[in-house]
Amino acid sequence: MLEDWTRANLALWNELTGIHERSDYYDVAGFLAGKNTLFATERDEIGPEVAGKTLLHLQCHFGLDTLSLARMGATVTGVDFSDEAIAAARRIADQAGIAATFVQSDVAALPDTLQGSFDIVFTSWGVLVWLPDLERWAQVIAHFLAPGGVFYIAEFHPFAYVLAEDASAGDLRLGYPYFHDPEPLAISEVSGSYADRDATVRQPVQYEWQHTLGDVVSALTAAGLTIDYLHEFPFMEGALDWPCIVKGPDGRGRLKGMETTFPLSFTLHARR
Repeated sequence: MLEDWTRANLALWNELTGIHERSDYYDVAGFLAGKNTLFATERDEIGPEVAGKTLLHLQCHFGLDTLSLARMGATVTGVDFSDEAIAAARRIADQAGIAATFVQSDVAALPDTLQGSFDIVFTSWGVLVWLPDLERWAQVIAHFLAPGGVFYIAEFHPFAYVLAEDASAGDLRLGYPYFHDPEPLAISEVSGSYADRDATVRQPVQYEWQHTLGDVVSALTAAGLTIDYLHEFPFMEGALDWPCIVKGPDGRGRLKGMETTFPLSFTLHARR
């Protein structure tokens, strides 16, 4: 059954790649003109560490953040399971004149595809819900980290995912469970994308897995990593376009009426 779920999600992300590459949200033209696509959270927290380091970017989509990290001085390798995304990443790297390696692989199978170790393993924003097995994810991270290497993730808070998408500030409702279930959530009637809500998407269903914050920490520590910090924030970067989320002047999304009281994102820095 896992192959069926993966096949459906792969079809979705192959389709979304073209939509995203053309979207204003990703602003490829702006990137080619020199824009850094990392959000302020990543630039502030991991940015000072990347210059002169080898960096592995898991679930890199079509590589704009990977290439931004290269512009910041890292020697980068980006990985994504979508062949369309990897093709786009290589094309944009050539257009930008940036040296980068891009590998098509599912995260769980990456040790069979890629050799070597890295100073930093990086991943960010909307990645965990696509992974059925966080223990395997953490083992892959540990496998690729050089001794003393660091892992960094910036991600939507698991608790934010329990909100119903159509919940409003005056009508907060739970739409999804918080605790992990081995069976994925099947989300049917896929409508557009976070980057373009008006886009036509042919893939009818996507599959997601919910993971708690405890799942994340426990998987990483079981794989032998030591947590340096876990930060939780009442805002999210790349704000999801839910009625209950309002984007402020800083571009960050907050829960309307509860701007300082509800966890919407987290970052974690760990070390091998």
